[in-house]
Amino acid sequence: MFGKQKAPRQEKQKEQKKRKKQKEVYTPIAGIMNIGDDYHIYHMTVPDRLAAAGLGVTAGVAIGYVFFNNWWVAGIISVICALALQKPYQEHQKKARLKKLLLQFKDLLETLSASYSAGLTTTKAFADALNEMTELYGDNADIVTELKMINAGLQHNFNIEDLLLNFAQRSGLDDVDSFANVFEVCNRKGGNLKQIVSESRSVINDKIEIEMEIQTMVAASKNELNIMMIMPFIIMFSLRSMGDTMTGNSLLNIAVKLGALVVFAGAYVIGLRLVDIKI
Repeated sequence: MFGKQKAPRQEKQKEQKKRKKQKEVYTPIAGIMNIGDDYHIYHMTVPDRLAAAGLGVTAGVAIGYVFFNNWWVAGIISVICALALQKPYQEHQKKARLKKLLLQFKDLLETLSASYSAGLTTTKAFADALNEMTELYGDNADIVTELKMINAGLQHNFNIEDLLLNFAQRSGLDDVDSFANVFEVCNRKGGNLKQIVSESRSVINDKIEIEMEIQTMVAASKNELNIMMIMPFIIMFSLRSMGDTMTGNSLLNIAVKLGALVVFAGAYVIGLRLVDIKI
């Protein structure tokens, strides 16, 4: 009896584990015409990987030379840091790309607002916006690529609402998503598109100004955090120049140094999270 009841439970547990694993695998969001990037994913280029590796090598050499005074240790730590920094650098580049896209989107709304004020249709407004954004940011900018897809979609009789909603889903930006949803309702019910675009631009402008004020307020804290992370290197270098025994490479000293490095790295990560204020 118990054996028969136990088997189905084990099967259910296995199925639940499989579902959890499947949920953890992220499925990229495709463009409405099977083109367009998913901005949730940032694909590292060769220069990006070299930049991350360069930062890792610099940190490894600094740690190995200043703390352990050993070039072999510096080389090993450099390799570890070069590999470990790939993922954080990728995340940093992804956030930087999204931030740049939001600023470009703000300028797009300003251009659309001017076009709607002049009485242009939606198709003509987005066509003019493509020309304006190309002149402003260049042909390779993300917002220009998105406008090319939107204009191509309009020429192939896709609804502008679906094109904007797809862009919002792929970008993951709350402001783009809010604008796309409001635009959809307004366009289908014959609302004032000029007012919607203008108000969306104003909201994004206010948000960006608030973020800049916050960044100004926490700039001093960020500088203090960076200075505090440099101080251990200065202290160790000063002690070594004075011939202090604590700078030696005995087993106890190595253990203490490694523990201190782990504490400093953890404190730096926590500090970065504290000063990373999101609206």
